[in-house]
Amino acid sequence: MTDAPRPTRVLITRLSHIGDCVLTMPLLCALRRALPDAHITWAVESPSHQLLEGHAALDAVIKIPKGWLKSVGKFRETRRQLRAQPFDLVFDPQSLTKSAALGWVSGCGRRVGLARPQGREFAPWLNNERVEPTEEHIVPRSLELLRVLGVKRPEVEFNVPIHETAVEAMQQFLLRQRLRGGFAAINPSASWPSKRWELDRFAQVATHLRTAHGLRTVVVWAGEEERAMAQSIVDQSGGAALLAPSTSLKELAALSMMSRLFVSSDSGPLHLAAGVGAPVVGLYGVTRPAACGAYGAKARNLQAIYQDGTARQRRGADNSAMRAISVDMVREACDESLAVRHDNASATIPQKTAA
Repeated sequence: MTDAPRPTRVLITRLSHIGDCVLTMPLLCALRRALPDAHITWAVESPSHQLLEGHAALDAVIKIPKGWLKSVGKFRETRRQLRAQPFDLVFDPQSLTKSAALGWVSGCGRRVGLARPQGREFAPWLNNERVEPTEEHIVPRSLELLRVLGVKRPEVEFNVPIHETAVEAMQQFLLRQRLRGGFAAINPSASWPSKRWELDRFAQVATHLRTAHGLRTVVVWAGEEERAMAQSIVDQSGGAALLAPSTSLKELAALSMMSRLFVSSDSGPLHLAAGVGAPVVGLYGVTRPAACGAYGAKARNLQAIYQDGTARQRRGADNSAMRAISVDMVREACDESLAVRHDNASATIPQKTAA
């Protein structure tokens, strides 16, 4: 610890993106170990708040409305919520204007974020303690913020909450589909179209998993566009794949935990699957695994070429980088992952559950 007073009320401001919130959970877990008696709150937008509910290291979640900085009414309500419970330390691992502004609006006098260039927009001005990161990946880079507490290189834990009701719902689905003996999962979608792999290639991977490993594949989705994508994979798989039911994030976490393998492009579901301990194969084109790859010993991240550019350019890019990932590359990664004996968590429910 440093000479500063020991914090008793701490706020984390990681607002958006399911995957980024999962990748920030190790910061939360390490913070709880460093400050076992502190009251820790996380400010987050929907739908990511679902992932945090019931987390063993967290005391409270504040749901922040999207666009809160652009609406007088939303701004006032957000300020009221934050100032109703005074904080003496804020961690801003996102380090953008909208996340740093939350710490500033809270009235907390000690706001810790990332220095430039990782700290962007107005965040370096709004955060009054700035950490110079040495790590590139989101997980260890976020953990570097804890240096202000004298914590260095903490153990990485996610402890994603697994809810018993979600487990029961997914077990019933698997029972109906006669999949209790094991299955793989595919998530074909991603927030950027430039991150998506071609659907017929996913279908070929599903066919391979059935013929080579005896595993049927559950294709997950959210929303009608993704449902159509998932159905296309099912239709092209020759019976090797089937459509997942409509799931909440809590149910997706439970289903992913039970899978023997999860295959996906860079997306929230990929990081969620890795966070609950599933073996994963991640496909990367316009983003880099070194910075935001699925994290952990059970993760295999594939990239044939990196399509460089600004975030706007990469978001609007074509799919050439994703098309450069061949079916053979993915099949080989799946084979390698399935050849390793993993301690599958599907037989048990983790320590803290919630209804």
